[in-house]
Amino acid sequence: MSDGGSGDDTGAPEQGGLRAALGGLTTRGRSFLAAGLAAALCSYFLGEADLLRVGLLLAALPLVCVLVLHRTRYRIAGSRTLSPARVPATAESRVRLLVENVSRLPTGVLMLQDRVPYVLGPQPRFVLDRVEPGGRREVTYRVRSDLRGRYPLGPLQLRLSDPFGMCEMTRSFSASDILTVVPRVEPLPAVRPAGEVSGYGDGRQRSLALAGEDDVIPRGYRHGDDLRRVHWRSTARHGELMVRREEQPQKARCSVLLDTRYTAHRGAGPDSAFEWAVTGAASVALHLLERGFSVRLLTDTGASVPGPDGAGGTESADAAGLLLDTLAVVEHSEEEGLSAAYDVLRGGDEGLLIAFFGDLDEEQAAVAGRMRQRSSAAVAFVLDDDDWTRGPGGIRFSGGQVPLDERLRMLREAGWTALPVAPGASLADVWRTADRAGVRLEPTAGTETSTTAEGGA
Repeated sequence: MSDGGSGDDTGAPEQGGLRAALGGLTTRGRSFLAAGLAAALCSYFLGEADLLRVGLLLAALPLVCVLVLHRTRYRIAGSRTLSPARVPATAESRVRLLVENVSRLPTGVLMLQDRVPYVLGPQPRFVLDRVEPGGRREVTYRVRSDLRGRYPLGPLQLRLSDPFGMCEMTRSFSASDILTVVPRVEPLPAVRPAGEVSGYGDGRQRSLALAGEDDVIPRGYRHGDDLRRVHWRSTARHGELMVRREEQPQKARCSVLLDTRYTAHRGAGPDSAFEWAVTGAASVALHLLERGFSVRLLTDTGASVPGPDGAGGTESADAAGLLLDTLAVVEHSEEEGLSAAYDVLRGGDEGLLIAFFGDLDEEQAAVAGRMRQRSSAAVAFVLDDDDWTRGPGGIRFSGGQVPLDERLRMLREAGWTALPVAPGASLADVWRTADRAGVRLEPTAGTETSTTAEGGA
């Protein structure tokens, strides 16, 4: 049997030993066995032969049921289908189980139980009456989680029972599936914060479509080339038709930096600052992908998704799935600072930089300031852990961190557009605030893109 969503399989359930079968006696079966033994013992002391016959019948019935159930061989095909296999937090996924009896014998009463993590809900159980040879049964259930992550579904357990209810045996199957619960993605308004530009069109930086060494300089004319691309100066110099290099628009680049340090976000749970930051990173990344950006997710550990070889090389839908799958399992890191992320960014101009910061001390605020020098424009959403996590009576756990106002000042002096994020703030409202913070890109048609950013917010 297979309960995976990738295909069907057939086979006999895993058989246990006779001792395991005896351990499957139900309360009714144990009662019959005890009553039979008691009747046989009483017949010995009372000298009643008829009572002995009754006792042997009572004791033999559950034992025969155990033997028959142990010797039974069912061939069952099964499959599990998740619809969908990737869902946002708080959304439901429908699980469909299909069971088919492909043996020549009818089954008895079957009870199906699919193992699911407790965060997805109660264990689903289904009772199936007799399944005829070649018969099929389909059952469905729904799962949902408020917490993102990757959760295994399965393996499916099949509990067999005899017609008299004397014995039950549980057979487990090996196949399982994975449900991926990704962060919720909030729709964002189409504003133009911090140098945001469309991925293509006038006013974009253009790159050469280099197809090899022949395209580094004007190349020879090839059949099918547009005659309007003929480069006459090179044609005169080489004595043959030469065409200009092809040009294509270059996607605008953006790095989304997520600060996952435990010292920056000490809270946990769906309403914590860390989960808000993860949701914000997912929403911003997908919003910019839809607007034609080449988006890279970066964490304080230096991990980059897509990697250096994959930046800008994947389709938008594939990149969105990769980013969401990564954010589905991101957890607090043990990093002390942001140096690893800075090392990734220090290679050159990284385009637009959007960061989700938690608590920062003076040293890490200085590192963040140096990050700004590696980007054309930068927006920081700063979450104050003191406001998001408070003890009873409103006790604040500052932990010696720099106050929020001071953090904002240091980031703004370094050139960031720094915006505070209050507990429960709407990401769309904060996104609009970035647009109203005096940060605008004013592209000039036909020239290289330039950005202007004011430090205040």
